[in-house]
Amino acid sequence: MKRYAFCLALTLFVTYAQAATRIAVLDFELKDLTLAPNIPAEIARTAGIKTQLEGELGHAGYEIISIPLKDQARANAGFGYLFDHHDVAADLAKKVKADYVLVGRLHKPSFLFAYLIGHLIRVNDAQLIGNYTIETKGGDKTLTHKAIESLTVKIDQDLDKRYSPPPPRKKD
Repeated sequence: MKRYAFCLALTLFVTYAQAATRIAVLDFELKDLTLAPNIPAEIARTAGIKTQLEGELGHAGYEIISIPLKDQARANAGFGYLFDHHDVAADLAKKVKADYVLVGRLHKPSFLFAYLIGHLIRVNDAQLIGNYTIETKGGDKTLTHKAIESLTVKIDQDLDKRYSPPPPRKKD
């Protein structure tokens, strides 16, 4: 009986130790300060960031936790609210049992470049543990994806240190 209890305890410990870190990624907001703000291409670019980031984090072994869009919209009192109120973002993520929540923004002060900005918040105490800013040039999809990979590297450095971005693609 003691052997059975020991095996069970060991199994539970190994299972707990190997449990993936659970991250919720909120939809990114577009803060476009250019003379022609919020064009359809920038709106589409911003809308695609969350999915791409979730993919990169998933490849790194993180468990991606979904927060229903209606819950996110209900908690958001206006542009930038969740980005600036870590406690509200943490409460939102706590409901879905996430360990961390990432609140992001695509800040575009110019046609030439934009900044991918993310706040990584630890859910159990609503503490900001990562404030990331990645510069990307223009609106090219490849460059935007490289910025997302760079953001993933920074997030991973503050968490589990298991992500390495894919090598650059060879040009034909």
